[in-house]
Amino acid sequence: MQIGPYKLRNRLVLAPMAGVTDRPFRQLCKAMGAGLAVSEMVSCNSALLGSRQTLRRMDHEGEVEPRTVQIAGADPKMMADAARFNVERGAQIIDINMGCPAKKVCNVMAGSALLRDEHLVGRILEAVVAAVDVPVTLKLRTGWEPGNRNAVVVAQVAEQAGVQALAIHGRTRACGFAGEAEYQTIRDVKQAVTVPVIANGDITDPVKARQVLESTGVDAVMIGRAAQGRPWIFREVEHYLSTGQFMPEPRAKEIRTIMIQHINNLYAFYGEYTGVRVARKHIGWYSKGQRDGAGFRRQINSAESAEEQMTLIETYFDRLSATGEMAA
Repeated sequence: MQIGPYKLRNRLVLAPMAGVTDRPFRQLCKAMGAGLAVSEMVSCNSALLGSRQTLRRMDHEGEVEPRTVQIAGADPKMMADAARFNVERGAQIIDINMGCPAKKVCNVMAGSALLRDEHLVGRILEAVVAAVDVPVTLKLRTGWEPGNRNAVVVAQVAEQAGVQALAIHGRTRACGFAGEAEYQTIRDVKQAVTVPVIANGDITDPVKARQVLESTGVDAVMIGRAAQGRPWIFREVEHYLSTGQFMPEPRAKEIRTIMIQHINNLYAFYGEYTGVRVARKHIGWYSKGQRDGAGFRRQINSAESAEEQMTLIETYFDRLSATGEMAA
């Protein structure tokens, strides 16, 4: 798939996830087969652009290209300024968030709340496209509520504004993450525009990825929550799409190696104190479904130092490796 001058290695994209898709996780998922990885959402609020948290979210050092940053907001000028700010700091693609269903985002008329105002959507997109000389993409939902699925109209507005790719989550704002994603609206969008379209929502395994690609005709699929604790899902899907064969599940020894590298990168990125705390959720995801995982997670959540945390990881996964267990 092509986005502006960037030809992606495959049809697999890591979804932007707040508190998850930091630089270490993006680098890991790209190494495991993701053709594109989108940053955590960055606010367009100029007062926040210099904060430590925001600067971390814009840190792309050593990251495989193309580097994609997602921005969020409801004011066209502020969004344009934020886009320029990020491009000056290394962003090669600017993604605009009109898909986040979180109340704190929607309450300020950003994220998926924007879908209620198609005119404002157009103004924001036109302002951002005009502000930067890199490709601009858009992530949205199928609509505000099940009775108002206007993704086709918004997609056409986006294409007219110069947006170069669309990612669509198969739920409305009102649905949050409940129920099942629907893909008919995504298929309708693909038929209504000429720019690349990426399908998102409930894509949890290789078979589902192929089903969605075939049923919607989209150019790529975007994987989010299914990659938490399973970054190798990208290589599994890539292998299945190219060969029709399933890769064997990773054994505990390989999971241990992947996780230790990931956790060490978190320590280096955040510093020990914050890194230990950010690592807890990732370790929990990696150990989900493993034998004695609940007890292991309780120990991990009480560890206060990197040394203690790493000792617990090595001991637990060495024990699993000794039994030859595979990932659940």
